[in-house]
Amino acid sequence: MSELKIYNSLQRQKEVFTSLYPGHVGMYVCGPTVSGESHLGHARPYITFDVVYRYLQFLGYKVRYVRNITDAGHFEEEGREAEDKIAKRAQLEKLEPMELVQKYTNLFHWAFNQFNCLEPSIEPTATGHIIEQIEMIKTIMEKGYAYEKNGSVYFDVKKYAETHEYGILSGRVLEDMLETSNRELEGQDEKINNVDFALWKKAPPEHIMRWPSPWGEGFPGWHIECSAMSNKYLGKQFDIHGGGMDLQFPHHECEIAQSQVAHGNMMARYWMHNNMITINGRKMGKAYNNTIKLTELFTGNHHLLERGYSPMTIRFFVLQTHYRSTLDFSNEALQAAEKGLHRLWSAYEVLQKLTYAPLDGQPVNEELDKQVRDWCHECHEFLNDDFNTAKVLANLFELAPVINSIKGGQVKIHELSEETFQLLQKTWTTFLIEILGLQPETLNTDNSKLDGVIQLLMEMRKEAKSRKDYAASDKIRNQLLSVGIQLKDEKDGSMTYSIQ
Repeated sequence: MSELKIYNSLQRQKEVFTSLYPGHVGMYVCGPTVSGESHLGHARPYITFDVVYRYLQFLGYKVRYVRNITDAGHFEEEGREAEDKIAKRAQLEKLEPMELVQKYTNLFHWAFNQFNCLEPSIEPTATGHIIEQIEMIKTIMEKGYAYEKNGSVYFDVKKYAETHEYGILSGRVLEDMLETSNRELEGQDEKINNVDFALWKKAPPEHIMRWPSPWGEGFPGWHIECSAMSNKYLGKQFDIHGGGMDLQFPHHECEIAQSQVAHGNMMARYWMHNNMITINGRKMGKAYNNTIKLTELFTGNHHLLERGYSPMTIRFFVLQTHYRSTLDFSNEALQAAEKGLHRLWSAYEVLQKLTYAPLDGQPVNEELDKQVRDWCHECHEFLNDDFNTAKVLANLFELAPVINSIKGGQVKIHELSEETFQLLQKTWTTFLIEILGLQPETLNTDNSKLDGVIQLLMEMRKEAKSRKDYAASDKIRNQLLSVGIQLKDEKDGSMTYSIQ
């Protein structure tokens, strides 16, 4: 079997993977910001890195997979400064910030359990590591690469660039960034350079989430969180850092700069970035009114959806395309994925029921036997070639007709050698279930999970009614009724359901 190769965004090429410590892999993936419900765009990175996690374990590595929860912090987006999303959403929903965080963390965990994603080894939160972030900021300041203004602390990008390459990951050129960032920004009078980013922000009087620091009460910048948490659990240097392509700049670029100053080395040896999901050829975003929440995907309660789609259909849809390629969403694409998944799962179930029965004197079909072996062995080669799940699925589609032909009698089972037949069975179990993480829908429909889904939909209907969005409220009620679940509005304002 060939060596595992990973496309390293840092080097812009595929490289043979060698772990820092033999037999062990440290992997950090930027987790969700739990200021709201996860959407379709979030499904891609976490399903992608779930397969990476599974395959590394299959290869025999002991993997420490760290995926954080961002539950606080000052978010700095390209071209502008943004306020704390947690605090803003908590005010809108009239909840305590940590109450909001718990609500959406629970919802995130529920959704990705439906996708059959394995839990990470460690799931640290930003609010649980304020001390580590403050200590790292102090180190950066002591080394002369950060400055304090009016209770806030900023990283000095221009000074960093004098001795380091700022833009090493994203390919951005600092001089171009300085020239194109002349517009006035909120708090710009505090910064020495427009491109400087916040390590710590002073909390205004109305800000609920605040912590004491050497610079006064405030809250951390977005980028410092991941640098501090990855260092704590994986060390000053680790193997793989992953996330969406949209995080290359500014988030990952700033992580590299902070960690380079604080620890004197490149924090991760391999940087992996999945590409974006587009909708009908257009970038997904709130500005285009085409962001689809995961609960909406499951229920069909969105104007772009013809109907709801199962979590396994969505997982299959994501894995049909190589993670570094753009993935375009459409109802037609999801319905095709649904049919494809059904076809493969049916072939898998047939294969599990087949028993090898050689016939004396009947020769093996050498050509067919070799083709089946090649298709099976190629599955390993494809995953070793930068986790190419699309080609693995393509080979399973090549093998499915062989399996169905054996069942139908067009191909006799003894036309394959016993060794090849056993390889065929093992390949389907290994790749379809253990590595790609697919499973029959029935495994996700036990009563406790069904109740959780209904409770979530009831909460969504209650929120729709509070917004006087009666069309959405009625749609949820009617769709549940169509599958035999009746909602009842009680006099005290609560809601109950019964299964018909």
